Amino acid sequence: MRVALIADTHLPSLIRELDELGSGPRELLATADLILHGGDVTAPSVLDWCDAFAPVLVARGNNDIFEHPSLAERHLLDLEGWRLGMTHELRPESRPISVLLQDGLGGERVDVLIAGDTHVERLEFREDVLFVNPGSPTLPHHKEYRLGTAAVLDIEHDRIRAEVIVLGQTEGRPNPGSGSTLELVRENGRVRRLP
Repeated sequence: MRVALIADTHLPSLIRELDELGSGPRELLATADLILHGGDVTAPSVLDWCDAFAPVLVARGNNDIFEHPSLAERHLLDLEGWRLGMTHELRPESRPISVLLQDGLGGERVDVLIAGDTHVERLEFREDVLFVNPGSPTLPHHKEYRLGTAAVLDIEHDRIRAEVIVLGQTEGRPNPGSGSTLELVRENGRVRRLP
């Protein structure tokens, strides 16, 4: 199963749709079986655009003052035997995972923790949890509108491959994001990172 992760789209604003920045977001979402949006959508039209590619779930961001069936404060999902949890804000993200789980998911235990809010991509495995912040596809590192980052999870029963993807370049506005990849396997009930 392929899960696309985006967050902090903040549309509409100076641009109205993700397509205005280029084809990178569309190409990524077209490969997804499910889209998880880490919040700060700001308008339901973004979710309608995403829903044309795959079902979408959203963690309510501090700028999401609208109602939508896919919107919740947090989401907990079981996919291919892995438990995923998503919320919007977990600042500072450098705190212990146990604290992030308590603050963001009410202490629920997950294999994969997804958040947004910072606009800065993060992909790491610590305290036996894969932590992913896809950054922002539109306002990376809080720069002005330009292509940024997203992420993808390729999930199998005994393996997860996670990747932060740089969505391209906007002319005259370099993308400050950086890509990274991390792969986990589950063996005999234990999860470990592949070298």
